[in-house]
Amino acid sequence: MYKNLAGRAVLAWMAACFLSPAFSQAQAPKEPLKIGFVYVTPVTDAGWVRQHEEGRKAVEAALSGKVKTTFVENVPEGADAERVIRDLAQQGNQLIFTPSFGYMEPTLKVARDFPEVKFESITGYKAAANVATANARYYEGRYLAGIAAGRMTKTNIAGYVAGFPIPEVLQGINAFTLGMRSVNPNAKIVVVWLNEWFDPPKERDAAMALFNQNADVLAFHTGSTAVMAAAQERGKMAVAYHSDMRRIAPDAQIVAVTHEWGGYYTQRARAVLDGSWKSGNVWGGVKDGMIRVGDFGSKVPQAVQQEVLARQKDIAAGKLQPFRAAAGDVRDNEGRVVIAKGVQLNDEQILKMNWLAEGVQGRVGR
Repeated sequence: MYKNLAGRAVLAWMAACFLSPAFSQAQAPKEPLKIGFVYVTPVTDAGWVRQHEEGRKAVEAALSGKVKTTFVENVPEGADAERVIRDLAQQGNQLIFTPSFGYMEPTLKVARDFPEVKFESITGYKAAANVATANARYYEGRYLAGIAAGRMTKTNIAGYVAGFPIPEVLQGINAFTLGMRSVNPNAKIVVVWLNEWFDPPKERDAAMALFNQNADVLAFHTGSTAVMAAAQERGKMAVAYHSDMRRIAPDAQIVAVTHEWGGYYTQRARAVLDGSWKSGNVWGGVKDGMIRVGDFGSKVPQAVQQEVLARQKDIAAGKLQPFRAAAGDVRDNEGRVVIAKGVQLNDEQILKMNWLAEGVQGRVGR
């Protein structure tokens, strides 16, 4: 009897062991987290989408074996975006990044139908329980680039090729203008609106038109490298945006304002993996490593480089705010006071910006 009881106990212990996860040979390995990315233009060597592609690669490198990423490129904003985002959710992606302002509404619409999927609306501002928003303070880099442009210009005229008159673009134009005029009060900025994010021929034509108006340095808020190539061709100067573009314009590039998404994307993927992901709103800048100014061209004197880098440290330390009126009232280009002396705009005011600074030729959207 005791032998039978002992035998049964051993059998029960063995069964419990083999049925437990530690001993079970039948337990399937944990599947990697599937992450989808949607890109508004083709993946090119430089530009907006290139920086997000570098961010995707950073996630794969940091979380090797734990994630599996995919991307769909050249997806127009609107109905096509909704279709692609929905397809990615249906394919089992549990985290989907949608880095374009026009993807905001399609992302929200799809998110309502896939409550278990996490979405990251990059440059969007509307959140939901499973939709987080994130953006970078591009204007901080624009201000620094304006300092470099103000030191380098000979004609005191800068051109600005702009996509759409949304607050993010207006912030960039105004910060660039304030930075430029902080070291060169006579500087003027001429804006050309394209109403396109990515149209290399139109971007090139706009750049050439601005050079013909005596601008000798350009900045831009569009998606290709066409402005940089035009500056190289004409023997003029330009500020690279999104990424370093010295390969395209080795002689023309003054400085690059680059966006660094790898850290944020990796952090958010880790949060999904460990179950800590929550919706929220992140707006990071120089201090957070999301914006960086550097990659100076060969024609930029060391003194200018050092000045720009010193001001970058000031922004990181909170000593310099592009939209603080430290020296006097800041006016728009119609003469109205938009920032009183000693006042700093808060985030809500910056996010709703709808004016152009004194020194800018043109109107919002025209």
